[in-house]
Amino acid sequence: MVKVNESKPDIDRIFEDGRLIDQALVESVKQALLVHKRADNPVAEWRDGKVVLIQPEDIAV
Repeated sequence: MVKVNESKPDIDRIFEDGRLIDQALVESVKQALLVHKRADNPVAEWRDGKVVLIQPEDIAV
């Protein structure tokens, strides 16, 4: 049941602070890496101006 007095998140404050956004990005990357590793798929990484494929066994999660 939704209470009438429940407040919505203040999106401007969330963007100004940035910590929740940073946490969401870190968690999203971890999940994406885990999905690739479990599916035995490499991931692409940008290194020294080039795209490098990281093999599933070398993906650190």
